[in-house]
Amino acid sequence: MNRIQIFLVEDDPDWIKAMTVFLNAQEDMMVVGAADSPEQAIAMAAILSFDIVLMDIQLTAGRLDGIYTAAEIHELKPQAKVIMLTSLADEFVITQSYTAGAVNYLEKTRFKELPAAIRSAVLHPGTMEVLLKEFARLKREEQLRGLTPAEREVFELLDEGYSHSQMEKKLFKTESTLKNQINKILKKLGVKSSREAVEKVRRKGIVRQKDKS
Repeated sequence: MNRIQIFLVEDDPDWIKAMTVFLNAQEDMMVVGAADSPEQAIAMAAILSFDIVLMDIQLTAGRLDGIYTAAEIHELKPQAKVIMLTSLADEFVITQSYTAGAVNYLEKTRFKELPAAIRSAVLHPGTMEVLLKEFARLKREEQLRGLTPAEREVFELLDEGYSHSQMEKKLFKTESTLKNQINKILKKLGVKSSREAVEKVRRKGIVRQKDKS
C-alpha cells in the first residue's frame, strides 16, 4: 500500500516532533519532510515529493505568512493538497486560507481529526476541488473587473507570457498605445511591473507581508 506523503510546515519544533510521531503511527501515512520558515518551505517544496502539506498559518509571530507560503507552494505543486493548521478561528483568516488554495482548515486543538482530514483530501477531493476552482475563478474576475475590455485583452496576453513586441504584432497596436494600456493596468492593480501584476492575479490578491520598519 502506498503511504500518503506529508510535508509539515511549522515554526514550533515540538509540534513538528509530536505530529511526526502521531502521523507516522498511521499505517497509511508518512511524514517526508518538515520546514520551519516560509523560505525553507518553498525551497523544500521545489524538490520534495508529497501529497499533503500541513501548513501553520502563523510561521512568524503576528503574521499570516503561512497563507502566502501556501499560495506559493500551490503554484509549485498544484497537485498537492494543503490543509491549514492554526489556533485562530477568524473568518477573514479562513477565507484567505481557501483563497490560497487550501482544501481544509483545522484548529490545532482538533489534531486528532487530521488523519481523517488527510485521507479525505487525498482520496475524495472531487467536491472541494470543484468549489475551489470556482472560487479561484471568482477571485480572478474580482481583481480584473476594473479593466476595460482592451486592457483585459492585454493582461491575458501578459499572463500567457507574451513579450511587448509579440503583443504589438498580435493586437496591431503601436508601442506607445500598448505601453499606455499596460501602465493603466498596473495602476488599477496597484503594482509596479507586469510581472507583479500577473503574480498578484494568479495568487488571487494574496501578497507577501512586508516587514515593519
